[in-house]
Amino acid sequence: MSKTILVTGGAGFIGSNFVPYFCGKYPEYNVINLDKLTYAGNLDNLKECENMPNYKFVQGDICDAELVEKLFADNDIRGVVHFAAESHVDNSIKGPRAFINTNIVGTFNLLEAARKQWMEAPNKIKAGYEDCRFHHISTDEVYGALGATGMFKETTPYAPNSPYSASKASSDFLVRAYHHTFGMNVTTSNCSNNYGPKQHHEKLIPHIIKKALELAPLPIYGKGENVRDWLYVLDHCKAIDLIFHKGKSGETYNIGGHNERNNITIVKTICKLLDERKPRTDGKKYEELITFVEDRAGHDFRYAIDATKLETELGWKADENFDTGIVKTVEWYLK
Repeated sequence: MSKTILVTGGAGFIGSNFVPYFCGKYPEYNVINLDKLTYAGNLDNLKECENMPNYKFVQGDICDAELVEKLFADNDIRGVVHFAAESHVDNSIKGPRAFINTNIVGTFNLLEAARKQWMEAPNKIKAGYEDCRFHHISTDEVYGALGATGMFKETTPYAPNSPYSASKASSDFLVRAYHHTFGMNVTTSNCSNNYGPKQHHEKLIPHIIKKALELAPLPIYGKGENVRDWLYVLDHCKAIDLIFHKGKSGETYNIGGHNERNNITIVKTICKLLDERKPRTDGKKYEELITFVEDRAGHDFRYAIDATKLETELGWKADENFDTGIVKTVEWYLK
């Protein structure tokens, strides 16, 4: 029997990589993609799904509790993969309210709808709904910042530093509470910085590619020394699939690429790849466009993820390292 899964935010960057992968791999699942189509959502990124019989798109907002409950009831939703979020730190500094609404209230609406659909009472699941699962996608930013050494583990205390990461931390706690209070079958994953095809051009890698091709200045915060652990988006999608199907209820899994790079290294790598693939007509190097700008308020110095639990318990490993993933990424944007 086919079962219906709700994916939220499936037109966003990670969601629009996950949905075609998941629909293709599991023809027995009907996938409903609920997306508000804010500036960050793009249906062009889901062209490959349009003719898939097991895929359906619904435009709507997870902050609309009535809509969410109706979707659950009308489609007998049996699983949730929850991507939908406001996710850009700079935007959360300029306008935090949208982050509080979408990331906290939106997540609450989904949890409530799932609880009503799947459960009779606390710790009492409706007959036939035993294998329904709610998977929540979060970020490593909930753990705060690291110094020059160390890594985030699942046991690292939360210390969010931006309105964005504070709102994601809140949503993680709600998911945890629905497991501990109501006995709901939930899993959470906290990932490092994703990169790859279909990413919105506000984020570092596509931003730099776009600016370089326009021969515009390449802005880098501070001295470009902030370090991130980079995860290729398809590796992240495969990890979510694994956790959704094999993860232990109530558990959190960290997903990281073991690919730490500081921002200046990332930008220089992109410039070099563009020099080879699309040389400047004036004979200069793209690297000459680099300019340093005032640092972001409260800019976390370093994030790094320890993905040992995911690797040892569920057998995940990344297929791409940064050197292979960045080539695929640059080539996708050039196309």
